[in-house]
Amino acid sequence: MRQVRCILVMITMVYLPFLVSPCTGTAAETDANIACLYLEIEASISPAQEELLTKCLRQGTETGAQLLLIRLDTPGGLGSSMRTMVTTMLNTPLPIAIWVGPAGARAASAGVFLVAASTFAAMAPQTSIGAASPVGMSGKDISETMAKKIQNDILSLLRGVVIARDRNLEWYKKAVTESASITAEDAVQKLVVEFLSPSKEDFLDQIGIRGLMVQGKIHHFSSAQVQITPYEPDFKYKLLAWLLNPSIAYFLFLGGIAGLFFELSNPGAIFPGVFGALCLLLGMYALSILPTTPAGILLILLGLILLVIELKVVSYGLLTVAGIASLVCGSLILFDFEYGFTALPLRIILGTAAGVCVLFLAVLFLVAKAQTRPRAMGLEALINQTGEILSWQKQRGTIKVRGERWNARTQDTVNFHPGDKIRVARADGLILDIEEQAANTKKRII
Repeated sequence: MRQVRCILVMITMVYLPFLVSPCTGTAAETDANIACLYLEIEASISPAQEELLTKCLRQGTETGAQLLLIRLDTPGGLGSSMRTMVTTMLNTPLPIAIWVGPAGARAASAGVFLVAASTFAAMAPQTSIGAASPVGMSGKDISETMAKKIQNDILSLLRGVVIARDRNLEWYKKAVTESASITAEDAVQKLVVEFLSPSKEDFLDQIGIRGLMVQGKIHHFSSAQVQITPYEPDFKYKLLAWLLNPSIAYFLFLGGIAGLFFELSNPGAIFPGVFGALCLLLGMYALSILPTTPAGILLILLGLILLVIELKVVSYGLLTVAGIASLVCGSLILFDFEYGFTALPLRIILGTAAGVCVLFLAVLFLVAKAQTRPRAMGLEALINQTGEILSWQKQRGTIKVRGERWNARTQDTVNFHPGDKIRVARADGLILDIEEQAANTKKRII
């Protein structure tokens, strides 16, 4: 028995270092601190979000971050920007984790591709993902032939991404071909995403349990060991995101045209021209980036031109009706979106059309009123003006009206005296016909 015990002790001493080493290595990996950069994407996917992701990844690489955590809530966006973001995510060495949250958030249309391209994906309860079918002008379904071409192109991109991340390829295909959309719980069960996480801290805990590959080593950690650094967008991103809002671009474009119109109508006002030129340049810059349709822009310009012509031509309102109709139709087809980018709300289009209609009706009223108003220049401007007698003999003399000396006459047999008040009744060439003021009559009676 004593010999057996000695043999067991010797075997234990020989193999003990091998048994302890893995545990010691795992403990070292478990104790590692993880530097995490945190980014929020809450708007439609556009060149602004594209640039935001690129700058964030660059900062993460420069600062030595080991994980990029993105909170996503998007209705979709531009196909070109989505493709660029997916390509960037697939080619960065920095692991990217996307959390669709909080409750009520969604990853729709273009957002589906971002989730598919992420290293880790999680969704909060009461969130949704899906509806990635391409749509056309202002969110309407496009033709069957064009839709088939776009779908095949999208599926080729999606197939490689989903297979690389080992997710449910069949469901992602349905999201494109059938506009499938599911809740967070179903997404986890169908392996669309890996985790169901009510918070980003819970998401980090689940990533830590599974393990994060950093420089060839798998690290296990808890959310308490993660140093989260929020990424702060710069002023350029905020300005670009504001400009690329379709409603803002639309108002800038119309406001710029209106400002230039009023400047040309009233030269010298300066402010409408400067303000209009600035708005027009910003609006045209935004429209050059957003997917606009030439027909929409031309119809809007035609509508505004017809409204301007209405001010010069008597059409009994026909040009106004045609202009408003052209403006509404152009606004409806102004943007051409493919991946769920938010189109112009109908209330904005109708409100703008109503506002333009009211504005031009007010201008027409002022023009008509100015046409019926007595002329304020020339001899006719002297009619009904009051003045006083400078000199008078019989029925002729000189008077002073508005600081000017005029020859005057009267058909009455009144004998005027210097200083008497008179009223101009008519103008005949350079001679004014005058009448006696009531004040002179009262003076004589007294």
